[in-house]
Amino acid sequence: MVDVALQPDRAPGWMGQLIRGLESPTPSNYARAQLARRTPRAGGEDDSAVLMLLSGDESAVELPGDASLLITHRTPSMRSHSGQMAFPGGKIDPADAGPVDAALREAEEETGLERNRVAPLAALGTVTAGGSGRAVRPILAYSADPGRVHVASPAETDDVFFVPVSTLIDPANRFQVSYMGWRGPAFAVKGYVVWGFTGVLLDVLLDTAGWATPWPVEDVISLSDALRASRNREQHS
Repeated sequence: MVDVALQPDRAPGWMGQLIRGLESPTPSNYARAQLARRTPRAGGEDDSAVLMLLSGDESAVELPGDASLLITHRTPSMRSHSGQMAFPGGKIDPADAGPVDAALREAEEETGLERNRVAPLAALGTVTAGGSGRAVRPILAYSADPGRVHVASPAETDDVFFVPVSTLIDPANRFQVSYMGWRGPAFAVKGYVVWGFTGVLLDVLLDTAGWATPWPVEDVISLSDALRASRNREQHS
């Protein structure tokens, strides 16, 4: 089967630098290097995919005020990555045509996002998720009108929402967390802490797009302290 085709020409002007930047291996290599310090890189073919969906004014040339990104909170009772903030996604099933198809299917199952509203734009290089050790293919996508998203699979997610890009950029919401010798970027969003695999990918996205502003990199908080003060209810070893 042939995977769902990428359509970079459907990206709005304000995503232009991001699309061009992802043509280089640098962003993916940076993400791998960041995550490899915590989890050894998985070998072999992709076995999972996630959807990094951006929405916002399709006529804007510069980053619009309504630019936002779809994110979920994984149900704390999940066996894997419980309580973590995550992009919609999951395992690539045999019936999927490929990682793009899988990312779109998983997003619809978890958030109710209809795939006909989504334009898949680019695929990042495979990165390894901590905990599961899966080889994950991040898929960047855009929707001018994503419709209403919601908790479509309570067993997997218990919160689904679009976070404004302005919130992610705000230095007041950025810091680093440390965990068993690993240190990485984190974000404060609606009382949640976004860190690890998702935090690194967000960091890569903002830097590649040229949207990031200086933030207090020297502010390092232990992960346990950050999670204790959050809504995550996260379980991790």
